[in-house]
Amino acid sequence: MLRVTVEDGGDQIVFRVEGKLKGPWVIELEKCWRSISAHATGKTLGMNLDGVDFIDDQGQALLMEMARAGVEPIATGLMMRSIVQQIVSANSLNSRKDTSELASKAEFKHSMEEHNG
Repeated sequence: MLRVTVEDGGDQIVFRVEGKLKGPWVIELEKCWRSISAHATGKTLGMNLDGVDFIDDQGQALLMEMARAGVEPIATGLMMRSIVQQIVSANSLNSRKDTSELASKAEFKHSMEEHNG
């Protein structure tokens, strides 16, 4: 079972997630997130994971996608802090990889333009 409470604090919306983030519950959290974020123009989004006691691979993938989209994961418990650190680290590596790939493509394009003249 999963419970998602949406707390609207004016300039920030926080998804308070409790229970097991697995199977069909991952899909429900995604629907909730996409629905709320579509109407949250100008607001920051957070995701409190302190009440989560299990996350499967699909759940972790969704949390990573949400973090990449700008949702800030929040956790104070030891297990969830560890998962949040993994998510943040993975997103940081992906950002650096994306940036270096873009730089490499730009350098290649520039060298081709110089070569073609």
